[in-house]
Amino acid sequence: MKKPQTIKTVSGMRTLSRKAKAAGKKIALVPTMGYLHEGHVSLARRARKMADLVVASIFVNPAQFGPDEDLDRYPRDFQGDLQKLASAATDYVFFPSVRELYPEGYQTHVEAEKLSRELCGAFRPGHFRGVATVVAKLFNIVQPDLALFGEKDFQQLRVIERMVKDLNFPVRIIGVPTVRDPDGLAMSSRNSYLSATEREHALSLSHSLFLARELVKQGETDPKVLTERARRWVSQNPEARIEYIEVRDAETLEPVKKIDRPCRMLLAVWEGRTRLIDNVRLNPKNN
Repeated sequence: MKKPQTIKTVSGMRTLSRKAKAAGKKIALVPTMGYLHEGHVSLARRARKMADLVVASIFVNPAQFGPDEDLDRYPRDFQGDLQKLASAATDYVFFPSVRELYPEGYQTHVEAEKLSRELCGAFRPGHFRGVATVVAKLFNIVQPDLALFGEKDFQQLRVIERMVKDLNFPVRIIGVPTVRDPDGLAMSSRNSYLSATEREHALSLSHSLFLARELVKQGETDPKVLTERARRWVSQNPEARIEYIEVRDAETLEPVKKIDRPCRMLLAVWEGRTRLIDNVRLNPKNN
């Protein structure tokens, strides 16, 4: 099992991409912040099937962290990440420093204004501006033909899709279904923060979403009924702090009054000091 080759500079990554393009190779990009789990690996495996050259980026992006968030304690395991990416036959890892991507005097940002304001954006001002900016930079540096993102970060996926459309990036965006542990908890690098008790309590998030999905299958179409049932389920743990539980249109993320088209239930809940997000697709009965 061969480890992917590491590239640390923008110039090195551009040179590689330019040569690959000249040779007619299709490039797939898997952007990550590292501390990889099976969800990330599933993106790399999917990329391997779709492209000639697979590049994973590992960069803990300071621009998407707020002043009181977990930038300094965000988990890191570069050697472990290389092993996981090797198992998915990833070719290269782009591993730049903060100074490499944000040189002194940096002052340019990208923002999908409307999509970035609500849901997670309402609680993490500037987060999606940081995400869109770093992804735009990665697209310009790596020059991928396609890029893969997990659906667990569903609002992020829609923000990237909007940016690509609005700014005419020649990149195909692939959303990949959320990977879950056997008990239903959505895989996340931040799950490592949870104590055993907190992890047990965190199962209420996915269970509440699964309950809503089942109710929709049975014919429920009122988002208020679904969100109230989900809130009651999560609130069985008195220590859980709900930021939001909402039903939105699956494409636009606009609020809906009735589930008469594909929708998403999305939530963000704190378990102790750990903020967790999750979502599920809601398909109307007979749709």
